[in-house]
Amino acid sequence: MKILLLGKGGQVGWELQRSLAPLGGLVALDFDSTDFHADFSRPDELAETVRKVRPDVIVNAAAHTAVDKAEGEPELARKLNATSPGVVAEAAQQIGALMVHFSTDYVFDGSGTAPWREDSATGPLSIYGKTKLEGEELVARHCSRHLIFRTSWVYAARGGNFAKTMLRLAKERDRLTVIDDQVGAPTGAELLADVTAHAIRDTVRDASKSGLYHVVAGGETSWNGYARFVLAQALAAGVELKASPGTVDPVPTSAFPTPATRPHNSRLDTGKFRSAFGLDLPQWQAGVARMLREAL
Repeated sequence: MKILLLGKGGQVGWELQRSLAPLGGLVALDFDSTDFHADFSRPDELAETVRKVRPDVIVNAAAHTAVDKAEGEPELARKLNATSPGVVAEAAQQIGALMVHFSTDYVFDGSGTAPWREDSATGPLSIYGKTKLEGEELVARHCSRHLIFRTSWVYAARGGNFAKTMLRLAKERDRLTVIDDQVGAPTGAELLADVTAHAIRDTVRDASKSGLYHVVAGGETSWNGYARFVLAQALAAGVELKASPGTVDPVPTSAFPTPATRPHNSRLDTGKFRSAFGLDLPQWQAGVARMLREAL
């Protein structure tokens, strides 16, 4: 099996380089790659790269993920999140490849408290969400063999993340204020990469498993609960902090105005994915605790 990975330098792309390698020959590219063009701001060159590499599977981990910045550059966000994935999907269809594409909970309007299902009505509130939804639609329309994975609150041990920011602030301040009216499941890039590899292997063998799936860690929390968990883990590991879980004050989203509107309800129902692929999705605390053990 030959696999083309696009966006190898991102949080999920970095982990996919590891998880996809055992499946076969891996060609991993990023926007600055020189052997083949993989810059999503230049869609025509992406199609040419697909034709030259001729992979059996294409995994797209590239995207415009700067949610607030996207509000000021909608055309670029659309090109990176919709137009270019659509071009890759068309090229994938032409060579008979399976295409894997990652999307987001931002395609929903964040209302209510029930977990969103794959067939729930969408209603993105931001440019990021709108362009990601358009990307989903183009991939599904142009490539019959596809896996589209919606996920949320992605973090990785590599680079910056919410947990590291909370730890830094907790060393500097006696109290923290963190939003408590947005609810979701912190999901590790490592977990996403691992289950993606399993799903690819299954779908290559059984094309009927193609489709749209929700993939997040188990359980749910608010950003406030997430922060308190991080601080508790750090204190248990002997890290000296000024703030503690008890001094993380809850505040509404309105306390931190941003250019892009965030969904309040980011819960995703993963029943379809777990049933189709026979995989468990561990509780979010397990992945965050492991990441912290590496980072502390």
